[in-house]
Amino acid sequence: MSAVSSRLPVFPWDKLEPYKKTALAHPDGIVDLSVGTPVDPVPALIQEALVAAADSPGYPTVWGTKELRDALTGWCERRLGAVDFAHENVLPVVGSKELVAWLPTQLGLGAGDVVAYPRLAYPTYEVGARLCGATPVVYDDPVADLDPAAVKLLWLNSPSNPTGKVLAKDELTRIVAWAREHGVLVFSDECYLELGWEADPVSVLHPDVCGGSYEGIVAVHSLSKRSNLAGYRAAFIAGDAAVLGELLQIRKHGGMMTAAPVQAATVAALGDDAHVAEQRERYAARRAALRAALEAHGFRIEHSEASLYLWATRDEPCWDTVAYLAEKGILVAPGDFYGEAGERFVRVAFTATDERVEAAVKRLG
Repeated sequence: MSAVSSRLPVFPWDKLEPYKKTALAHPDGIVDLSVGTPVDPVPALIQEALVAAADSPGYPTVWGTKELRDALTGWCERRLGAVDFAHENVLPVVGSKELVAWLPTQLGLGAGDVVAYPRLAYPTYEVGARLCGATPVVYDDPVADLDPAAVKLLWLNSPSNPTGKVLAKDELTRIVAWAREHGVLVFSDECYLELGWEADPVSVLHPDVCGGSYEGIVAVHSLSKRSNLAGYRAAFIAGDAAVLGELLQIRKHGGMMTAAPVQAATVAALGDDAHVAEQRERYAARRAALRAALEAHGFRIEHSEASLYLWATRDEPCWDTVAYLAEKGILVAPGDFYGEAGERFVRVAFTATDERVEAAVKRLG
């Protein structure tokens, strides 16, 4: 039996363990700004919906309940500007990472097929390509850099993880038009779309971008960050009905079902905007405090106009910065986790509690 894991890179977070030990030894404890996992409570109305659906002895469906599909289509129209959205345009998934990792396999890609993604990017785009034996290729500008004849799947990511960069509406429109011209399938990872700070991120599903047609485009969305539901594994994809229909059939055979209580919790989460606004306020305050402290300490922040991260540099190798901050009890992610182009940056998450953010600011002061 061949080891599939041999196709994959070393799991990046394992490399951070020695620095985590250093940070943990700080007298006032660690300030972990590395992974970017939510730390604030799950909003009460979502918890209540989960509990109310706890008596769910039967199997859930892969496509989800009618109530869930209504919630997904309604949210896409209300929040993303999508028009004439039907149930066939949405599909729940078991967290967005699962979708990203297994999408090329589920699309039937393999040797000779190219999966393209940004030069600085979430590592799972590459993992998904390697799992099915496809060829991962990075780009700065897909229109200028890629041979469309070979590209079977084009990943966009706006707002970006790790940089927080936002693609402007005109840029998205240009890329979507190019992809359609050449028959390239576009998946747009928009999981941080509701976390714009100095820019207003736009979805590929907006009619100004897609012209009111969803042919060849799919958007990926998650409730992990907007609603503190990382532990629920609640996410969905939306767009081209033909692509989603094919994925639905495959996922039925694979048993990729969102748990029934999580489906109910998702309906509650997408039906309420107040908790999203409250969480944004928390993150905005943490972001402002950390940014000011880092800049006063000699860091330069690039991009970072959206998402939950500050893309920071001291113009030195990223691991030197990781070691320097670990001595202060602050753990951050090295930029090279996200590609060679990040080798002189670190990604600083502002998902720690107010108390821990305050501790980091004090240590940088």
